[in-house]
Amino acid sequence: MRVVVHGSELAAATAAAALCSVGHQVTWMPHADFPWESLSRADWLISEPGLKDQILAGEASGQLAIVDRVTAESDAEVHWLALSPDQREAAERYVEEVPGRQTTPLVIVNNSTFPVGQTEKLEAQLGHASQIAVALPDRLEEGRAWDTFTRPAHWLLGSEDEWATQQIRELLRAFSRRHEVYQLMPRKAAELTKLAINGMLATRISFMNELAGLADSLGVDVEYVRQGMGADTRIGFEYLYPGCGFGGPNFSRDLMRLADVQHSTGRESHLLEHVLDINESKKETLFRKLWNHFQGELEGRTIAIWGAAFKPGTARIDQAPVLTILEALWAQGVKVKIHDPAALHALAELYPAHPQLELVEGDFYAACEGADALMLVTEWKCYWNPDWRRLLQALKTPLILDGRNIFDPTYVASRGFVYRGIGRRA
Repeated sequence: MRVVVHGSELAAATAAAALCSVGHQVTWMPHADFPWESLSRADWLISEPGLKDQILAGEASGQLAIVDRVTAESDAEVHWLALSPDQREAAERYVEEVPGRQTTPLVIVNNSTFPVGQTEKLEAQLGHASQIAVALPDRLEEGRAWDTFTRPAHWLLGSEDEWATQQIRELLRAFSRRHEVYQLMPRKAAELTKLAINGMLATRISFMNELAGLADSLGVDVEYVRQGMGADTRIGFEYLYPGCGFGGPNFSRDLMRLADVQHSTGRESHLLEHVLDINESKKETLFRKLWNHFQGELEGRTIAIWGAAFKPGTARIDQAPVLTILEALWAQGVKVKIHDPAALHALAELYPAHPQLELVEGDFYAACEGADALMLVTEWKCYWNPDWRRLLQALKTPLILDGRNIFDPTYVASRGFVYRGIGRRA
């Protein structure tokens, strides 16, 4: 098929690379605010495993063309829109200027997180009965975008037109031939379902974080509680791990979008508001533990932080817990030495030449030299099994604040450290 992909999001880059890899002729037009010249140097694209190599391979094969402008003469069969939530007007302009002027049959794929009902509005801009818009919500996982697109567990396909449904099945057939992969439903239902999924996941995380706080107060190891809950088949173990808060460009904005949808119907979203409040408060958990340990005497101290990205496998720091932690530490006169395998450049751009921030590349033990404590904020695999003897020698105070509960409290204590996790302690 002849496909045009429009957008500069991870979803756009992944769709362009994946679709051309299975034989589709793809034209990719990044959004004007973030053209390919800039996009090709973006940390999050470079750090996404294998994605940039796939894009370059698509260009080399001639199956992918990256352009600044697409005209109505392109006569594409599919226009794939993967734009950010604040680019809804750009999507509408694009539909009017390009597919809206075509006279041949086509399908608009709304792969963006726009308000519920936006797919139908995009279709209304098309001028022919054989031109249909479908909703195919973005379900990619950052850090493994290529795998989640090319080996999908399921697609949410919002379509009420049999021909358009078959076109999408054909477009994606190379990635899965199983019909049950497609959850077929009306367009509004698909748009709402995507928001509801992230809302439920965020609620599970926040509930576990609340329980971790309660466990701390009662002197209970929350790991026992987590295992007991997960063993109940009605609950399961997924997204049942307490931590120091979630971040990222999708989770928080999807929750806000869902809350907005409820508000627009006259229904107040007390649960979602509480979930967001819990998450923001949990981003301060490690700071509060540090404060309690040193009884508020933090000025002039140095703290090491391992991990800045909002999750392993990405260079993004959007709404990442580390941002809240940094601001709290700096307000108390604390110097921070931070290591991250991918996100240091993003931190340098956000905090250029900050006097209380030292970015440590390469050796993550170097961040701990002379530090009064180590905070584990992002659970990159390189941090899971440190050289405890070397770490003990590097730290001035043997205090480990584990924001992701990746270490065993008893073992860490046996190596001479004071351990504090989320609902766990030695």
